[in-house]
Amino acid sequence: MAPSFTARIQLFLLRALGFLIGLVGRAALVLGGPKFASKTPRPVTEPLLLLSGMQLAKLIRQRKVKCIDVVQAYINRIKDVNPMINGIVKYRFEEAMKEAHAVDQKLAEKQEDEATLENKWPFLGVPLTVKEAFQLQGMPNSSGLMNRRDAIAKTDATVVALLKGAGAIPLGITNCSELCMWYESSNKIYGRSNNPYDLQHIVGGSSGGEGCTLAAACSVIGVGSDIGGSIRMPAFFNGIFGHKPSPGVVPNKGQFPLAVGAQELFLCTGPMCRYAEDLAPMLKVMAGPGIKRLKLDTKVHLKDLKFYWMEHDGGSFLMSKVDQDLIMTQKKEPVKFVDLLGDHGKHVSPLWELIKWCLGLSVYTIPSIGLALLEEKLRYSNEKYQKFKAVEESLRKELVDMLGDDGVFLYPSHPTVAPKHHVPLTRPFNFAYTGVCTQRSLGPFIS
Repeated sequence: MAPSFTARIQLFLLRALGFLIGLVGRAALVLGGPKFASKTPRPVTEPLLLLSGMQLAKLIRQRKVKCIDVVQAYINRIKDVNPMINGIVKYRFEEAMKEAHAVDQKLAEKQEDEATLENKWPFLGVPLTVKEAFQLQGMPNSSGLMNRRDAIAKTDATVVALLKGAGAIPLGITNCSELCMWYESSNKIYGRSNNPYDLQHIVGGSSGGEGCTLAAACSVIGVGSDIGGSIRMPAFFNGIFGHKPSPGVVPNKGQFPLAVGAQELFLCTGPMCRYAEDLAPMLKVMAGPGIKRLKLDTKVHLKDLKFYWMEHDGGSFLMSKVDQDLIMTQKKEPVKFVDLLGDHGKHVSPLWELIKWCLGLSVYTIPSIGLALLEEKLRYSNEKYQKFKAVEESLRKELVDMLGDDGVFLYPSHPTVAPKHHVPLTRPFNFAYTGVCTQRSLGPFIS
């Protein structure tokens, strides 16, 4: 059914607003922002930084490499590169060196053989970074929200505890978009993260700090989360590997904002890494008991698989209508985004914040203000919900029937390569390429 006249006018105004904001963004790109002598960080010269997590763990277990040397190599790289990319927003170098020294001491005692060590601690001594939205004891946990800038995690998120229990050593926490609700990782607390392949381009979001940190060899494995593409877009933009597991496999406990009600069906915590061979071992650790739902050790022969692909979604100038509607209508018990902005305390007026933003006085980012404004205007009745629910079910059935148990569907993670900074403001719904693959009954997804 064709959109109403009012809907067409709203779309036109949104497009015009996006275009104007884009012009401001492009001007800001030319006139402001950090200036660097080089558009890319220096290449890696330290051999230890070119090994996968699995390779590093094996060398450490075999006592061919000292854990303290591995951690120090990553710390040196972070100090050299992170000021340019701003991926890691809080270090824990002193604690990491102590933990690395403890690993070397344990290995020097030679109380356990290599096989036992691998079974107990598959990531023994491997450097790890964690998205700031996850609790890492003693580290900030604000999700880029100014109201939470003093929030410090008193414990570890479940997946962080599992990875630490497997021997991984956290080096720090990584940047994200404000409240994890935008595909450029920038906020008022930590600023903006930059793509290591070209500092003028975005890193994606909301797990973008993790994506650029891994790509720049400042870490080798990391923790991300994904609703509508927050792992997959950063993986795509930064040339790393990210996996959004099927819902319910990996525990989400210990991150902010918390997913509640129907949102729990979409939020997935997953592994991010620089080398593909680390994906499955990371997933086995992060899933905990949930790994029983998967068959990761079953052999798969590529010649027996069926492959399907799509070049694009046919979309529109601004958005893919069905994709966005599917996401919005699934939120049966949503927490209002505007309440998250106030951290469930101070009342926030999106319109007033927009006026303040235009004057440079708002503590919120323009994507968050825009989303709060849209939330106030968009209203979904039960009739509309049922309509879009039927569309979702039809899409699910079509894909399940097509793929069966031996099908692979190839689909773009994004319609373009990593855009330049501020450009996402002119194409706010380009995330629909990952958003449409957010259905709770579909997945897993790899970028």
